[in-house]
Amino acid sequence: MVADNTPIIVGSSQLVDREATIERHSEPLAMLTNSAKTAAQDAGITESALAGVDTVALVGVSGWNPQNAPGLLAEQLQAKPNHLFSTGVGGQMGVQLTNYIGERILAGESEFATIGGCNNLRVLLKAIAQKTRLQWTRGGTGTPDQVGGDEPGNNDLENKYGLNGPTDIYPIFENAFRAKLGLSIDQHKAHMGSLFSKFTEVAEQNPYAWFPTRRSSEELTKVTQLNRMIAWPYPKYLNAVLNTEQAATLIMMSAGKARKLGIPEDKWVYWLGGASSQEKAWWASERPDFAECPSMKDTLVSSLENSATSIEELDYIDFYSCFPIAVEMACAMSGLDISDKRGFTVTGGLPYAGGPASAYTLHSLATLVNKLRGKTSEKGLVTGNGWYLTKHAAAVLSSDPHVDSPKAGLIADLPSLGMNTDACIVNEKVKGSATIEAYTVKYDRDGSPDKGIVLGRTDEGERFMSNTIDDQAFLSDFVSAERVGTRGTVNYVAGSSLFTPD
Repeated sequence: MVADNTPIIVGSSQLVDREATIERHSEPLAMLTNSAKTAAQDAGITESALAGVDTVALVGVSGWNPQNAPGLLAEQLQAKPNHLFSTGVGGQMGVQLTNYIGERILAGESEFATIGGCNNLRVLLKAIAQKTRLQWTRGGTGTPDQVGGDEPGNNDLENKYGLNGPTDIYPIFENAFRAKLGLSIDQHKAHMGSLFSKFTEVAEQNPYAWFPTRRSSEELTKVTQLNRMIAWPYPKYLNAVLNTEQAATLIMMSAGKARKLGIPEDKWVYWLGGASSQEKAWWASERPDFAECPSMKDTLVSSLENSATSIEELDYIDFYSCFPIAVEMACAMSGLDISDKRGFTVTGGLPYAGGPASAYTLHSLATLVNKLRGKTSEKGLVTGNGWYLTKHAAAVLSSDPHVDSPKAGLIADLPSLGMNTDACIVNEKVKGSATIEAYTVKYDRDGSPDKGIVLGRTDEGERFMSNTIDDQAFLSDFVSAERVGTRGTVNYVAGSSLFTPD
């Protein structure tokens, strides 16, 4: 019999409302309440039993900032928990929060927790566009404890040159990674399309997917009016979709508490362990190598060792999938072939199942719970990443208990100790001969190329960040061939850095 303090997940739920409008939608508190009660039903416990939770934990909800969100949810559940937690921003937060609660249960600091998150950006952004104020519940007394940081993801210099968000920055890594693989532009397009077409096949079978539509490799990568280019090399269908109405909840408790509540063991899914970390070179523009991710590797290796699991033993894998590079990088850092037959998503991924802000990985975990429940000797891995391959978390769940005891945290012998992790500081004012390391071109909404962004090294080894000229003919030609390794000249003129290819 497993120890009473063994962390297990006994219930999960997911909600999706594709028809939500400003006039008819569930506000965040209502969606979170509904999700928590549905998870309790899944666990086979009553609402009165759910009121006995000692911990309410929520992933931060974008656009909803009451004083105490988990406190408001506790009131809706008629619960009086001892512990309230909320998180900072980041796609890793669902996994990181689950690991954190698992550790608290293991330490005897909690017996019964709800872990939830939701996303209401579709309605919120529509309301902002129409200058309508939504009547969402605010307030709450007290202040929850925060798990994870809330630091900005990019700096003023990156913003100056056009690296303003995920759709601009992930392409920088993608183009560098393509060059490292030695793929041609056309080969790379097929490579990305083949990878993510498999994700759409999973999304098609997922009742909670935002876009449950199967698409071919060509359909995902061919630029059309509907699938316009966002930033080279990603057309719209290869970008995460954030404007969704979704929610997910896990009910996590100790094995001892589950026994007291009479929850049968065939509903138990075991948390075996996990890990989290962040890149030493925090800003994307300062990564020493745009085709590596040392802390991601640390996190993956640590989570597997903590859970006494080899990567070959995994039956299910859900790599965070906001853009193709997130999956490709995870494969590279874990040593997996991109064609691994197990696949890399249980939901369908962020562009198709939906990427509900910081809460996506709760959907991955909830889906994995349903796949593992009632099975024997099956395991699954879920990963998340925040900002721009910056913050990482991973967790392993299993149908069977840990051979020893669950663990979390980074191991001592980290892979990154043998990798270059130091920030490569950008010198905006360098001049002279230079070589491109990574680049992208941003596009207008009408599909026209608008801004070229280049990162690279001078002949003296200094990192620069520049724009190119904004001539459309030049930019169209710029993306027609591989530019990583291209030589040119960087100049600082009129307060900005400009790169001109030879």
